[in-house]
Amino acid sequence: MMSNKISVAAPLVILHGDEMAQVAFERILDTFVTSRLALDLVEIDLTAENRLVTNGQAVIDAIEALNKHGVGIKNAGMTVNRSQLDEMLAKHPELDASNLHPLATKSPNGAIRKGIGGNITREDIEFRNLKVNTPEWIGRDIEVDTMDTGGIKHSNSALSDATGIIKLMFVGASGDPVELHRREVNKGDPWLLATNDLGDVKAWAHRFFQRALDEKRDIYLGLKDTVIAGYDGVMRAAIEEIYQQNYQSKAEALGLSYHYELIDAQAARLVANPPERALWGVPDNNTGRKLYKLVEQLKRYGIPERKAQVSISRMSAGGGDQYGSFNQPAAEDGILKVIVDGEERHARRVKRGDPILLMSNDRAAINDWVLQVFRDASRKGKEVYFGLKREYMDYDDVFSTIITDVRYELAKADTPPPSFMIMRPSSQLIKMITDPPRNALYPAQNLDGDIFSDISAALGGSLATASSIIESKNGTMLFEAPHGTAHDLFLKYLETDGKEAHFNSSALIFAVANALETLGERNDNTALMNYASKLKAALIDTVADGIITGDLKGKTTTPETEQVVDMQGFLDAVEARL
Repeated sequence: MMSNKISVAAPLVILHGDEMAQVAFERILDTFVTSRLALDLVEIDLTAENRLVTNGQAVIDAIEALNKHGVGIKNAGMTVNRSQLDEMLAKHPELDASNLHPLATKSPNGAIRKGIGGNITREDIEFRNLKVNTPEWIGRDIEVDTMDTGGIKHSNSALSDATGIIKLMFVGASGDPVELHRREVNKGDPWLLATNDLGDVKAWAHRFFQRALDEKRDIYLGLKDTVIAGYDGVMRAAIEEIYQQNYQSKAEALGLSYHYELIDAQAARLVANPPERALWGVPDNNTGRKLYKLVEQLKRYGIPERKAQVSISRMSAGGGDQYGSFNQPAAEDGILKVIVDGEERHARRVKRGDPILLMSNDRAAINDWVLQVFRDASRKGKEVYFGLKREYMDYDDVFSTIITDVRYELAKADTPPPSFMIMRPSSQLIKMITDPPRNALYPAQNLDGDIFSDISAALGGSLATASSIIESKNGTMLFEAPHGTAHDLFLKYLETDGKEAHFNSSALIFAVANALETLGERNDNTALMNYASKLKAALIDTVADGIITGDLKGKTTTPETEQVVDMQGFLDAVEARL
């Protein structure tokens, strides 16, 4: 009997995840992939439990499969906390808890990006009828408080003038130099050393909390302590200790609330749903000054209604910036020295406990990223807005030089580069939120990219209305949904024995369609390309017809005709429109 399935020659890599996202993913694969296409799936179990049981080998297998086959889809996975890890270890007494590889317990996302050398682009899905109730910002009484000293603002950065080793040395009480860290650099690679005086951090914390009490403001504190534990984490610990010992009881007596959150999630929450009156502490002055300028602009002009499609490209390949840094507190008072290829390039004093951050970037990886940004923008007709602090920092100036070089390279190859601007990162953020063009791409380094994309997603209404693409220089493409595993919805699903299945599958369906479209393009498979574009159209038409999941209730242009359905109802509606 002849099969009416579309035949697909190349395999597709499937990275399975956890919780409610995984329940949805399995149904999507059944409904839209295996029942309609004749293709090989290379399936890897990336659940938190399997990463633990295989001691991280599942992550390595995922990287190898992606590099071998070139196109994959990744589902959201859990990053376990201490108590979840203890539970899983109790379930698997055969595991040696003292001998676990970091890949067994940490988020696999960074390792996969690094393993395939990929950069992330996150962009809105072009739903026609979604509107978001723009938050009322004008006149809000929100103040941003950041540190004046230290950090990236008072860092030292330079370009390596040799190919060799960059070493961070420390000279303490013994007088003997101790090597804290080393990494390879190539000639022209930027490096940067930042430190913060822990005494200054504590003094800032006292001023910050006292100001909140004096002005009777709710207190928000944001840092990236999970990823930059030896830098932001050290600051968080010192600040929160001061709060608990000196200010918590006073704040509670005044009825003031305290909120700590990762800075990207917190920025998204505050911009999209601003409190009436707050003091927002962002001790990292690089991030703090951007958010200060944005908030001042929002209080004055507000947020316009968004009709723009926002794309953000995050440079994550190359191991650069804060996410690929060496960071830890100083063990004692002493002198830090940066040695590049045997020569001392910079020295500064630090005191015991001061957070230290050394970061570098790979010039070749920056070049690949800029090429990718221009290629993507050209293909989709986007304007490009880079955010760089080039007049202050050699570290950022190298990006500017490479942008110019890549433009000439493209022009010589008769590929017109898209129109672009280079602006300060604070202006880039303000442009994205308060003055967005119809179709723009905002390239940013890792931490900025995280903050910008979370704000953009929150203003878009739902993380399920965005797509995420990781692309590497060698053409490996990994498609994913930018949302997490939906833990709370999964608990409800378990409690009701699967009867209550609520989840917005849009981003996962879109990721599947993107992956199939790419497979079709690479294998000249017109039938597969047509199917992928029909799947995208069916998804967009379903929402256009007012059939939505609960997270989008009231967010369409015709709320009176909305029909709210559960997860299966939504998948059925998309299937009916194929």
